[in-house]
Amino acid sequence: MANREALRELQARLANRLQAARFEGQSASWLAVRVGPINALFPLAQSGEIFPLPAITPVPYVRAWFSGVVNLRGGLYGVVDLASFMGDAHARVRTEQSISESSLVTFNADLELNCALIVDGLAGLRRQDSFVSSKAPATGAPAYFGNQFFDSGGVQWQEINLRALSQFPEFLIISA
Repeated sequence: MANREALRELQARLANRLQAARFEGQSASWLAVRVGPINALFPLAQSGEIFPLPAITPVPYVRAWFSGVVNLRGGLYGVVDLASFMGDAHARVRTEQSISESSLVTFNADLELNCALIVDGLAGLRRQDSFVSSKAPATGAPAYFGNQFFDSGGVQWQEINLRALSQFPEFLIISA
């Protein structure tokens, strides 16, 4: 129970910081999240709101990575298990502990896509100076992969361009 309250507090703080970053200029460039085994960076300008993972209403005849739909603030959003979409075979098996740490991140309204992504954990906000080096996406990487960044501890972070993802044909076709 204490973990759930701590997670909600973290989500509330991140949401407040995300909102403040939009209005105060872009001192923070990315929302850092865990997506399966990947440390990912979502550009703040393309990210929407953060929500605790609610009950998801399943939808029949869709791809395995499309988890269903949810009502968020009165709007209907499709929910994509991003780890599963990116090919993590273990993403569909979630324990109660992993579910309690998971969140939904919506796309920015400017992208005109009522979609929320399941992320396995929130890691805060990151700025360019949080990283010591970067490199271009690997050859053959999906079109929505941006640069790879490395922090001072040598941890790799993969930028996910949500605008490119929102226009990626395989992402838009959910029927099985």
